[in-house]
Amino acid sequence: MPQVIDHRGGVWSIEVPIPDNPLRHTLVHLLDTGRGPVLVDTGWDDPASWDALDAGLDSLGVRITDIHGVVVTHHHPDHHGLSGQVREASGAWIAMHAADADVVRRTREAEPARWLDYLADKLCRAGAPDEHVAPLRAAREQGRMRTLPGLRAALPDREIVPGELLDLKDRRLRAIWTPGHTPGHVCLHLEEDHPAGLPGHGRLFSGDHLLPGITPHIGLYEDPDDATVTDPLGDYLDSLERVGRLAPAEVLPAHQHAFADAPGRVRELLGHHEERLTGLLDLLAQPLTPWQTAERMEWNRPWDEIPYGSRNIAVSEAEAHLRRLVKLGRAEMLSGTPATYVAL
Repeated sequence: MPQVIDHRGGVWSIEVPIPDNPLRHTLVHLLDTGRGPVLVDTGWDDPASWDALDAGLDSLGVRITDIHGVVVTHHHPDHHGLSGQVREASGAWIAMHAADADVVRRTREAEPARWLDYLADKLCRAGAPDEHVAPLRAAREQGRMRTLPGLRAALPDREIVPGELLDLKDRRLRAIWTPGHTPGHVCLHLEEDHPAGLPGHGRLFSGDHLLPGITPHIGLYEDPDDATVTDPLGDYLDSLERVGRLAPAEVLPAHQHAFADAPGRVRELLGHHEERLTGLLDLLAQPLTPWQTAERMEWNRPWDEIPYGSRNIAVSEAEAHLRRLVKLGRAEMLSGTPATYVAL
């Protein structure tokens, strides 16, 4: 049986496992409403995850077929993966921010091989060695892209509009746009008194935006058709400050555990990224590619021990930080391929 926690006031969380992932599970939240139960996220698209979600709901006297709606904090497969299956079983609507809905639509419509070409080219421009790019080329030739998660994620039925209350009978749940982790990530502010009387302004379903002990990945937004130079780290830092000013009594994240003092956690994360940017400036005393920068940054393990897929994520995060330094006028990108950056 998955762990199910009663957060009181008609809110519960269910641990839905993520296969072969150190995060272990997604906390899918169940919200009681006047039109029936609504899920905040659904978990990874996997039979064991589906069984855990079903068992958790059953322990609360809720069937999958009872679900009225699904509110998706962001499009990543550990959050949105089971949404389509829930909708098929129950007829529930699915709501998502337009920016992430665009990602889902783009991914569904693109030829799988095109994504591999795009990712391989992006890694080359970031300075990845040939031996790292070679598996992507091989996967393209062998058609293995079709097995990757998220390629056929469910398209939403409703748009989450920032600043507006969701259409949930007897509940006040307001969407807060918090881009950074994804372009359409949303937090959901339950504008109701805390059931235990904790001081603050309601409760916040924070998705991956604000977690008690993890810094969420901030990488580059993927769109092969858009050459716009985005600043996802800047978006994330601005979003953090908005959430900090909201000062909810309690945060209900999608991983780890519920916690209080959101402003304190926001200050920690702002400080973490400022320290990381300052450390990068020291590295950039000489020109470095994003790959070389990632090799020299501090991660949760030595670079040689980071798995293949996680290195791609690390390089994307390194480049997001480099772009932030350029936008702040503290570094510049030099012309050439691969791209190199140097401190000013």
